[in-house]
Amino acid sequence: MEKTVYIRLRHRVQVRPDDCITVSKIAQIVAEKELRTRVSNLVVHRVQPSDKNIVVIDVMRVLAEVHKTDPDIDVQAVGPAQTIVEIVFQKKSYSPVLFALVWILLFVGAALAIMNFHEDVSMQLVHKRLYTIITGKTSEHPLLLQIPYSIGLGLGMILFFNHLFKKRINEEPSPLEVEMFNYQLDMDMYVSMKENKESMKKIDDH
Repeated sequence: MEKTVYIRLRHRVQVRPDDCITVSKIAQIVAEKELRTRVSNLVVHRVQPSDKNIVVIDVMRVLAEVHKTDPDIDVQAVGPAQTIVEIVFQKKSYSPVLFALVWILLFVGAALAIMNFHEDVSMQLVHKRLYTIITGKTSEHPLLLQIPYSIGLGLGMILFFNHLFKKRINEEPSPLEVEMFNYQLDMDMYVSMKENKESMKKIDDH
């Protein structure tokens, strides 16, 4: 039991372009203290320029490195079969002018989308009809309904996305966050299958 090591690979980790990927960076390790230290410092991969920005490390590769140091170590792997290593390069700083242009483009695009939707469903005619039903009068500009509706539209968007600038309103994820999470899972699954050479074997491989 003294030479039993439990290893659980992390799903996704980030490293720098000049890093050495050790077992402790990509996995959680449970073992006797001295053995855990030995296993933690084992180098599984050295980041190279040819790696680009994604490396997939299979659990079998980790087991092989551990057994190189001591074949008598009993390694128990639990959890994911591989971990995705993202190589993070230094981010380029964006100019305020570019930020302002992108912000204006998104703002105008969103505004046009909302206006075109309201035009398609004849929202102005609906407001006129509701105003006539409620007040018994006709008006070309029923501001009594249009102003509260506009304010409510903005508040509804804030509640829907569950964010006010960078502040989250509550702990519940927004529909956009859920979709982004599902998209990231699909991407990770694709990368795991595409980049992990051990998961595929072609007819010419030996």
